[in-house]
Amino acid sequence: MKSLIAIVDDEPDIVDLVSINLQRAGFEIKGFGDALAFLKFLERRLPDLVILDVMLPDMDGFEVCRHMKGDARTAPIPIIMLTAKGDETDRVVGLELGADDYITKPFSVRELTARVKAVLRRGLEKGPAAEIRISRDLIIDPAKYEVMLSGRRIDLTSSEFKILAFLASKPGRVFTRDQILDHLWGSEKAVVDRTVDVHIRNLRAKLGRAARYIKNIRGVGYKVEE
Repeated sequence: MKSLIAIVDDEPDIVDLVSINLQRAGFEIKGFGDALAFLKFLERRLPDLVILDVMLPDMDGFEVCRHMKGDARTAPIPIIMLTAKGDETDRVVGLELGADDYITKPFSVRELTARVKAVLRRGLEKGPAAEIRISRDLIIDPAKYEVMLSGRRIDLTSSEFKILAFLASKPGRVFTRDQILDHLWGSEKAVVDRTVDVHIRNLRAKLGRAARYIKNIRGVGYKVEE
């Protein structure tokens, strides 16, 4: 089956341009001109990825992102945010809300297509089948894409899960920010080190008391250690 990509943007020209190019790349496309129409669609069907503009007529993209990441049913769906050129604040806010990637307007359709493929590929990559136990009460299950804390499931975005599983794959080893970025995006995305820090901060907030297992090695990177 073709992967379904939802495009949420109030500029018809952008929706048409992106739709045509992604269809040529083999994707199924569904376009929306406003947030409410898209949210109603989510009640019937879940896309494999969402391209979400920040500026929408009825609700800004940040609210849509917050809504999706706050619902266990839609939280795993990766989101690529479309932001204003050079506006770092928008990019950081999107990442803090759980967006998986961002691209600035005006953008290259070829670059956007590459980003879509990269994000989807990350979701398909299989981790080790065995559970990873960070402690007696914190368990990562790569096969189920689940993190359990004291028997309770912790809902993480795909990027947060991948970072935690990556760090936990070798307890005690320090991974640099560049190594974490390479694991998430490879050479297909130019991002700043702050991206990792944003995801780590969100991850720690969700883990609560178990956040102590993620240790920051000043000037180097991060590690997981009991």
